[in-house]
Amino acid sequence: MKRCITLVSIGFFTLTAGLGAAQGAEPTEAETIRPADEATLEEFLWIKRPLVVFADNPADPRYVQQMQLITERLDALEERDVIVITDTDPSARSPIRRKLRPRGFMFTLIAKDGTVIIRKPAPWDVREISRSIDKQPLRQQEVRDQHGTLQ
Repeated sequence: MKRCITLVSIGFFTLTAGLGAAQGAEPTEAETIRPADEATLEEFLWIKRPLVVFADNPADPRYVQQMQLITERLDALEERDVIVITDTDPSARSPIRRKLRPRGFMFTLIAKDGTVIIRKPAPWDVREISRSIDKQPLRQQEVRDQHGTLQ
């Protein structure tokens, strides 16, 4: 009985600590990485930069590697307003899959204005993805606005 009470107490404190941390405004992995069936590209127009990762199976080694690279540097993507959308079920034919038409593994980075910035058939490091974003005029304007310098 004492052990049961201890386990319940630990669970309660873990839950309440997690809720308190969630109020700290730091985006979580669950908020930054979403499945394609829970998202549309239109909802992110002018708000986020969708990074869509496709595979025919979640066990695809390229998909696994890409997601590992993304999760290791999620903070760099969040800083650039990136939302990661995953689609590993070709038979579901999500609207995003129908629009971007991948063949096997592919990732696509889409600008805030809805244009495709890059499409790659192999995993890319977050540093390379970040560089592609940082070259975009809108991102350069965002950086200038953050630093309060007008050029």
